[in-house]
Amino acid sequence: MWGASILLVLAVLATLLAISIEYWEFDRETQQLRHRYIEEQKKQIRYDTNRVLHFIETEYQKRRGTIPDTVLQAQIKDAIASLYGRPDGTGYIFIYGYDGTCLLDPVQPYNVGKNLLDFRDSNGVQVIKDLIDVSRRPGGGFVRYTWIKPTTRRPSPKISYARAFKPWRWMVGTGVYLDEVEKVIAQRREALREKTYNSIAKLLLLMGALFVVGLLGVRYLNRVIRKEVQSFTRYFERAAKSHIVIDESQVRLAEFKKLARVINEMLSEVHERKRKLREINLLLEEKVESKTADLKERNRLLEEEKAFSVALVQAQDSFIRQSIHEINTPLAVIMTHIDIFKMKYGENRYLAKIEAAAKMIATIYDDLSYMVKKDRFDYAVGVIDFSGFLRERVRFFLEIAQGNRLELSEEIEEGISIRFSDIELQRIVDNNLSNAIKYAREHSEIAVALSRNGEEIVLEFRSRSRQPIADTRKIFEAFHREDREVGGFGLGLQIVRSICEKNGVRIEVDSGEEETIFCYRFKGDDDARAAA
Repeated sequence: MWGASILLVLAVLATLLAISIEYWEFDRETQQLRHRYIEEQKKQIRYDTNRVLHFIETEYQKRRGTIPDTVLQAQIKDAIASLYGRPDGTGYIFIYGYDGTCLLDPVQPYNVGKNLLDFRDSNGVQVIKDLIDVSRRPGGGFVRYTWIKPTTRRPSPKISYARAFKPWRWMVGTGVYLDEVEKVIAQRREALREKTYNSIAKLLLLMGALFVVGLLGVRYLNRVIRKEVQSFTRYFERAAKSHIVIDESQVRLAEFKKLARVINEMLSEVHERKRKLREINLLLEEKVESKTADLKERNRLLEEEKAFSVALVQAQDSFIRQSIHEINTPLAVIMTHIDIFKMKYGENRYLAKIEAAAKMIATIYDDLSYMVKKDRFDYAVGVIDFSGFLRERVRFFLEIAQGNRLELSEEIEEGISIRFSDIELQRIVDNNLSNAIKYAREHSEIAVALSRNGEEIVLEFRSRSRQPIADTRKIFEAFHREDREVGGFGLGLQIVRSICEKNGVRIEVDSGEEETIFCYRFKGDDDARAAA
């Protein structure tokens, strides 16, 4: 065990040393990569700017005097805006007058005509003034600053090269954003992190192997000692009836060989035999008492282990409930910031998909929260404007349906109210809408209808399923999923059935090739109708 412990310490030290070296090498390579990247980009933008200046100089020399300068300048700027730039919106050519007036900016055309000489970026760099100053030097120059990147619409670090076209007092330049190298570095950092995790996993595996080896060694030694003790016990039993000696060649341990010689000497003395036997008996009784004490101790430890297991299960249950509770805060933050983003920047199809996914997570969270709390809380029942409630839930799932290439329609009769728990009613509506979206055919319509039929209130969900439901009763069982390729826990409809059974709501399901209908018949309530 000491040897295993030493090996374990050495393995830990070696792993930590290797990880430290890896991170040191990573930092050094990061600096080299960033430097090489910036130098390569500086060469590229210097080349692009000089090529544009060559074009301007050529056109100026060839057509000067044939047309007015203003016309020639406009034609040159149009040609530059059309011919230069990258597909991602970067690498464009910009032109400013010496006085700081923007003459050409294909990406931010609203700046054309504005004087930006005094403009400063977030770090205080006077961008346009510095570019004009370096452009008037022999051979031009570079300026590093922060600018809005067209693809992300966010400020990003940028480096630009500018040179002057003196006949027209122009500053001509182009630049490149430097955040791409940070993406490469982030990817390498993630790879290094995975490698570190693998090293730690190997270390843990080595620790486990050392533990197993030590345990097997202890068990082996224990087995050898037990066998030697059993051999001596048999010899003692035989010596009680006849004069025999122990065969030392069958004893494996040196310590026990010495004991065998002593016993043989003892057995050779007949007058000492009875006294020695009594001593042996006393020794055996002590061993029995020791074994009994060991058994009592083991029983006590088993009781403690049992109590610990019970406490562990309770702690696990508490952890699950707490985890479900903790999901709510980040989920609310996501939904809130999505709304803020939409208000600030308008609709966005990628954001719409994120919002739809977040809403599905919210629905799953509500299901899990209800499953955890339903046996501990009595959900309050009150009068609910069923028509308005249902219309609101349909609006909630509208973007989710559109994201799945589906349409949601509603046929909701006005003025229908019901006495029900709003939380349990939401579980019925949300799980049916969620399942309809999961299993409906693409480019089809999901219809939600609410009407009063005599003393009953009828809620229907109609859709065209990808395939008919094989067993309309089995789908309400826990963990059952009709289509294994569709994700989910298979708990939604089980929750719906438990709520309906609790509140006396009748369920009717009809599924065929053309249409699947989930129908829920609620009991009418005169008090709810009067309140409405």
